[in-house]
Amino acid sequence: MIPNTMKPHLDIAPPDGSRRVVLHTCCAPCSSAIVECLLDNGITPLIYYFNPNIYPAEEYLVRRDECTRYAERLGLEVVDGDYDHASWRCGVEGLECEPERGVRCAECFRMRLLATARFAAGRGIPVFTTTLASSRWKSLEQIAEAGRTAAALWPGTIFWEQNWRRGGLQERRGEIIREMNFYNQLYCGCEFSMRAAENK
Repeated sequence: MIPNTMKPHLDIAPPDGSRRVVLHTCCAPCSSAIVECLLDNGITPLIYYFNPNIYPAEEYLVRRDECTRYAERLGLEVVDGDYDHASWRCGVEGLECEPERGVRCAECFRMRLLATARFAAGRGIPVFTTTLASSRWKSLEQIAEAGRTAAALWPGTIFWEQNWRRGGLQERRGEIIREMNFYNQLYCGCEFSMRAAENK
């Protein structure tokens, strides 16, 4: 485990009491405290890195490699999903001018969590959740809706609607980022969020 000085204790349990879940992971900084919390509660995450929204490809690889470095340090399995940014662009076609937290983001969440539900079903792990719900920049309502939709399309899967912002996890996240010297990106991932960040 990662050394700590302010590690929070948060009692959590998946909806069906599983001891193994699929954790859709967007990046190492967002997943760090969540992974630690899961392990502290006796829950082993299978880390699924599926983020075709990320642009450019070099950014995707840096974030993937940081996730892998953290997972390997903890002895966890990490799976790299297909990176097909062109297909993602097709999925959000016509939504390019939507603001952050708008319809484009909702569609992006839907695509990524649908792939996560499909992956979880294929691995025989019913419960899946996402680190997207740790970011204060994202809509929890959009994420929950995307997760429920994905689970409905893959019977036998359950979306765990955990709010990963509370219980001291945000503070612990910052501590682990410093301890691990993680690459900490300054935009969500896609070229549209990059432009929005640059224009602030």
